[in-house]
Amino acid sequence: MRLIPLVLSLTVHEWAHAYSAFRLGDDTAARMGRLTLNPIPHIDPIGTLLLPLLGVPFGWAKPVPVNPSNFDRKISMRTGDVIVSIAGPFSNLVLAVICVIALALLYRFAPETMFEHRAVGMLLERGFVINVILALFNMLPVPPLDGGHVANGLMPYRFRPQWERFAAVGPAVLMAIVFLPQLLNFSLFSWPLYVARSAASSVIGAIVSL
Repeated sequence: MRLIPLVLSLTVHEWAHAYSAFRLGDDTAARMGRLTLNPIPHIDPIGTLLLPLLGVPFGWAKPVPVNPSNFDRKISMRTGDVIVSIAGPFSNLVLAVICVIALALLYRFAPETMFEHRAVGMLLERGFVINVILALFNMLPVPPLDGGHVANGLMPYRFRPQWERFAAVGPAVLMAIVFLPQLLNFSLFSWPLYVARSAASSVIGAIVSL
């Protein structure tokens, strides 16, 4: 049940990177067939399929290739990279909102669907949770995550030596962020998810009561 919304969410995430880069003048991803909502070109056999099927609570797709030197000269390469990087997590936030609105509309206008076909509600609920986690996780300021690209693009020059030293060990820091909570039986996003679920419940309740 988790694999379907995960694959769809990762697909939209990577498409958003490709689309934003294309709009900024870089057609690298488009020429490589990545400017598409077809999941197949974005699938990473291990990160998209194997690990989620084994129950690992995270996943990834093949990174979209971006060449900042192709960006429109009206925008700097650093600014363009920030925009392209934010596009992926932002698309996940949009998908999370769509899942909440869809749930609310179903509860309001077709409640029998939610009781007779529980899989529909479960898919939307899983989709909401997965997209919130993807957005939060990818915006962590750790290379090579999207948040690492954003931090790199916004980092003041006086802090760049320290940032570059941190970026050199970014993959190791990322592995610690991923696996240490699992070893310690701790959920990194428990509090943000609680807040997001509370907000979603309020939105659903408001729409249902209309």
